Amino acid sequence: MTRVLDQPVRPKAGETPGDRAARRRALLRWIAVHSLGVAAALFFVLPFVFLLLTSLMSDSQALSRDLVPHTWEWGNYRKVLDTPGFLTWWKNTLVYAGLGTVLTVVSSIPVAYALAKFRFRGRGLALMLVISMMMLPPQVVVIPMYLFWAKQLDLSGTLWPLIVPMAFGDAFSIFLLRQFLTTIPDEYVDAAKVDGCGELRTLVRVVLPMAKPGIAAVALFQFFYAWNDYFGPQIYASENPGAWTLSYGLESFKGAHHTDWNLTMAATVLVMAPVILVFFFAQKAFVEGVTLTGVKG
Repeated sequence: MTRVLDQPVRPKAGETPGDRAARRRALLRWIAVHSLGVAAALFFVLPFVFLLLTSLMSDSQALSRDLVPHTWEWGNYRKVLDTPGFLTWWKNTLVYAGLGTVLTVVSSIPVAYALAKFRFRGRGLALMLVISMMMLPPQVVVIPMYLFWAKQLDLSGTLWPLIVPMAFGDAFSIFLLRQFLTTIPDEYVDAAKVDGCGELRTLVRVVLPMAKPGIAAVALFQFFYAWNDYFGPQIYASENPGAWTLSYGLESFKGAHHTDWNLTMAATVLVMAPVILVFFFAQKAFVEGVTLTGVKG
């Protein structure tokens, strides 16, 4: 049945009418399945194609109904990069996303390992607290957090109020890693302890190499979140253009070029490109990590 669905089958000589009818039904099923797949792919790809084509149009053509550029204006990307502050937004976003991802992963791994492999009183309660923090909207604590960072520590106008809390773990990352670590057999951990490894060495030498897919999934989730974050920079960095990120700066760029849709689309492509490239090269580890997470709980 798998062979029939994967490729169309030609009729063979000497077949009965019933066999030919079955082959026709299999052929129609094959066409239907692949047609739906192609339609779904076009549904997701065409907006990106439209975005890319519009970014390569001239100013006047971008306001017309044309779908294909008459002349390929690659200079639009140079104009965007030459915009004052755009490269600074890039640098700020890389610092925020990169440093935030590292801090989140490093701080979440020990907590997830303890919840997955340690046996202690109150472990279930600790896990429930982690799950409860996942359900708590960030808007609920934004006012006291802003008063703390802006009034007490005077860090308003910077990205540090967004980066520093990531050094104390993230509820979603802890839960995801914990679910993945439970799939690692306890025999490996016990064997490492029999060989004289302490908890830290067991975590570093035995558990982490086996948990690479889960760590990759958590890192990608956190990187994508920080790269696309608009709410945080708007709260803490809106008063200082030198601390803006790409997601927040893009809104300002759109307001300044509200009639230059080609430049706005070019800026959007430059903002999206790193995320697409990261996911393209890391999708195998990402999918494997998400697939294996939660198999055992």
